Amino acid sequence: MTFLTVYVVLTIGYKVYLDFFDGSKYYPDYLTNLVAKQSESLINTLGYDAKIVPHPDEPSMKLLVNSKFVARVVEGCNSISVIILFISFIIAFAGKFKATFIYILSGSVLIYVVNLIRIAILSIGLYNYPWREDILHTVIFPMIIYGMVFLLWMFWVNRFSKKKQQHA
Repeated sequence: MTFLTVYVVLTIGYKVYLDFFDGSKYYPDYLTNLVAKQSESLINTLGYDAKIVPHPDEPSMKLLVNSKFVARVVEGCNSISVIILFISFIIAFAGKFKATFIYILSGSVLIYVVNLIRIAILSIGLYNYPWREDILHTVIFPMIIYGMVFLLWMFWVNRFSKKKQQHA
């Protein structure tokens, strides 16, 4: 019940955030725009020429690698929905307040950073192996982020959760 309550409250809060942005300053919204820019910087650091431009037909950012359009950075790419899922689970199996807070904060930052890395991997992969788009986007891409969240959950439950401490 705790998981569901936290998930619904955070999801509604995120929806309100998305509804607040009209795309005039940061397109399509601040966090998606930030993820697109940071992904661009990461890909450039890896030796490719990446550029992001607003998509003219939909609320997303086009990601180009060496002038080739390889991906769209949409709202779902900013990792916030995954972070909401992560936080909901951790709170549902909360430990001591300080440990829970620090784990939520550090886990969220880790998920965010791994998300940027996965966008870079996907984009470079799509640039070099466009015929592998299906496996890259439907298998590798989700496996990286959800696998990481699963490992963080298991580590939490086995190390810090009050549920674990009650059974010890």
